[in-house]
Amino acid sequence: MEGGAGAYTSRMPEDVFRDFRARRAGMVKALTTDVEKFYELCDPGENLRLSPMTLVLFSEKENLCLYGLPDETWEVNLPAEEVPPELPEPALGINFARDGMEEKDWLALVAVHSDAWLLAVAFYFAARFGFDKEARRRLFNMINNLPTIYEVVTGTAKKQSKEKTPNSSSKSNKSNSKAQSRQAESYTKSSRMPLPKEEESGEEDGEQEDEEEHGTTLCGACGNNYASDEFWICCDVCERWFHGKCVRITPARAEHIKQYKCPDCSTNKRARV
Repeated sequence: MEGGAGAYTSRMPEDVFRDFRARRAGMVKALTTDVEKFYELCDPGENLRLSPMTLVLFSEKENLCLYGLPDETWEVNLPAEEVPPELPEPALGINFARDGMEEKDWLALVAVHSDAWLLAVAFYFAARFGFDKEARRRLFNMINNLPTIYEVVTGTAKKQSKEKTPNSSSKSNKSNSKAQSRQAESYTKSSRMPLPKEEESGEEDGEQEDEEEHGTTLCGACGNNYASDEFWICCDVCERWFHGKCVRITPARAEHIKQYKCPDCSTNKRARV
């Protein structure tokens, strides 16, 4: 199993998060776009040591695991032989549960265990690298801004994004639409930018409400909290919020963006192409 602690020279929460995100991307791929191949590789009637590129048969039944790798790929493989293993191990025996359940239920079960494994690996690194309370909080906040694999596989992530956008409300947008109608039209989302300080006194209550709603918003890049005196922008793909300075977007530049994609979403799109 590759990707142990020895592979890392930099030991910041952002580095561990990048590893988490890459492993997560591989596992999401296995359970969505590559689901047919993944389902076939988990045949309980055959014992395989497999990755998407290799095929080796075993004579006896073995417990197989789904691994997400740091290069955004995945593999179905046997658990690590060393005890204790270099990294926490995923759920064993996913192949044996396959034919005893509906496919969608089995995939959902694998997704839940995959989420648990990803968290275990991330906080294994956090403990191994000696992260303090603040560093662990930053790591968890970055992880928590992403939907879980279970939410992606079952479709609940899409439902949640339609029903409620992160830390913004249509009510606050509507309450300020009259004073900002021209300004709002020039932005991709009227709620991307905190209310200007030049608002008239009659809208002070609206500003206070908007600030309270954004109070728990965390920047998807640096993990710090929302501040009313800073420019923020929301990604139209993953719907995470970012400090303008963290993604190098100014208010003037935002006026000309029809659909904003954060660096992660832009990178993922290029990788798929």
